[in-house]
Amino acid sequence: MSEQAARQHGVTTEVGRLRTVMLHRPGPELKRLTPRNNDKLLFDGIPWVGRAQEEHDAFAEALRSRDVEVVYLVELLTETLASEEARARAISQTVEDLYLGDTLRSYLTTALAELSPEELTHVLCEGIRNDEVRGGFGLVTSLRASDEFIIDPLPNLLFTRDSSVWVRDHVAVTSLAMPARERETQLTELIYTMHPRFAGTPNIHGWRQEYVEGGDVLLLAPGVVAVGVGERTTPAGAERLARQMFGAGLVETVLAVPIAQQRATMHLDTVCTMVDVDKIVMYPNVADHLQAFTVTVTDGPDRAPGRDDRDLVLEVAPAEPFLVAAAKAMRIDTLHQIDTGLDPVTAEREQWDDGNNTLAIAPRVAVAYERNTETNARLEAAGIEVVAIAGSELGSGRGGPRCMSCPISRDPA
Repeated sequence: MSEQAARQHGVTTEVGRLRTVMLHRPGPELKRLTPRNNDKLLFDGIPWVGRAQEEHDAFAEALRSRDVEVVYLVELLTETLASEEARARAISQTVEDLYLGDTLRSYLTTALAELSPEELTHVLCEGIRNDEVRGGFGLVTSLRASDEFIIDPLPNLLFTRDSSVWVRDHVAVTSLAMPARERETQLTELIYTMHPRFAGTPNIHGWRQEYVEGGDVLLLAPGVVAVGVGERTTPAGAERLARQMFGAGLVETVLAVPIAQQRATMHLDTVCTMVDVDKIVMYPNVADHLQAFTVTVTDGPDRAPGRDDRDLVLEVAPAEPFLVAAAKAMRIDTLHQIDTGLDPVTAEREQWDDGNNTLAIAPRVAVAYERNTETNARLEAAGIEVVAIAGSELGSGRGGPRCMSCPISRDPA
């Protein structure tokens, strides 16, 4: 793809008509989950992989039926690894793990370099167990358990939203807080920097930066971005991303939104997601006390083009109720709230089952899990068309349609 075509990629809001989206079809990496490692690898349960694939295929087909181009992370990665430079970088990053030791590291560097792009992609996603190693035997292989992973699998690749976020024509490769997910962002950055499709795409942030996860980043309106701060995104990460977005001229306002640090609300998009330019589906049990700090940049010489974003003076206003601060920043009278569930108990259950985690594919059209019947009924009553998909197995990693999708191109809302 030419540089001119690459510039056509971009996202300004959560609800503009979706044109291109990146997904990851569940693969063999999910079969590496066991009751002994699923907690470390951040899954609540052990999914039925075949059914998860069927559900994901139906999700992708629902998007294609609405004229959305679906691209797959694994295919992009394999195409990227056709480059010798990309292969060398991927291998080097993979074997950096301090737990490997020099003997095993040297063997893996040589062995991985001999693989085809398809085989290397498979290994990078599925991982390698100690008893699958065919060389590099020494102290490390002897002392580590035979069923221990030398290279961990990446089951959370399913959630492509977390590792990258498009803000206008820039892509932000994020920095994931959990060690089990660091290699995801390394591979995602490799795709965006070395795949021909994305040639010329400006990049911000990166996996070496302070922690920011894509599930915490909501594009509320053109120039207005909310960043959740909690279990996965740190205050320093929110500040770094804000500085980069302001420095690149991508935003006018950033809302920093503290969220409860608990498993059920790990990201902002587990609490709320946009379904129209002025409508948001929201977990009512947190709505009344969800706050936002409005961040802007002081006018004047600090906004001079080319100035280092570290020199920008960020103005942080006192906290306000989130819906109030968001409406002000979006320059609308009211950001209308659509509650999850029909009562506090139902709301808690459906929030846990990702009732809030909708994917807008156009204004007033959203993909949602079919199991959240009360929330979906509320959405429909508010004039939102619900594209319902099955998610009994996809939801085992605690992520819904938004988590499983990274929009690459949307029309202006």
